[in-house]
Amino acid sequence: MVEKKNLLLGICGSPRKQGTEYAVEYALNYAAEKFGFDTEFWSVRNKKINFCIHCDYCIREKKGCVNKDDMEDLYSKLEEAKFLLFGTPVFQGNLSGQLKTVMDRCRAMVAKNPNVFKDKIGAALAVGGDRSGGQEIAIRSILDFYQQNHILPVSGGAFGANIGASLWSRDMGKEGIENDEEGLRTIRKVIKRLVDFL
Repeated sequence: MVEKKNLLLGICGSPRKQGTEYAVEYALNYAAEKFGFDTEFWSVRNKKINFCIHCDYCIREKKGCVNKDDMEDLYSKLEEAKFLLFGTPVFQGNLSGQLKTVMDRCRAMVAKNPNVFKDKIGAALAVGGDRSGGQEIAIRSILDFYQQNHILPVSGGAFGANIGASLWSRDMGKEGIENDEEGLRTIRKVIKRLVDFL
């Protein structure tokens, strides 16, 4: 699989078509229209994604994951993309279980090729129903995944998007994010930082 130099893959970790999906698509549209990124969107919604059971098949066999499900489609997209944007709703003060499972299942990719993620560029966004509902903790969890797997984590920088894009839906789903101008600004700041690596 050949990596595409300006492909930004946005992964939505929400099982619903609401605020997080809107936020990830907003980021991709902004990146494409303003800066010429190639973009692709992938969502956990309506996907069959089995848990990693730590069976170590991937380590023993070096052939990927023992589970055969919708992650197989995502694996090739992750390999192809140079830029990654993981977006999550806040579930119980942290990232969604669906996105955590996606991240856990990436173990099979690294077992097969330890350098599969090396020098890719990763950013994160989180959507919470409360103003301080766990967005920063969720973003940190994504950035920790990047760091562990040799993905270079970026943020929007100081004064507004310190570790990533944080959005507040006010428990109004897509409508709440559409009206969160400060949150949308943090997305734009993060995308502008990605541009530095084009």
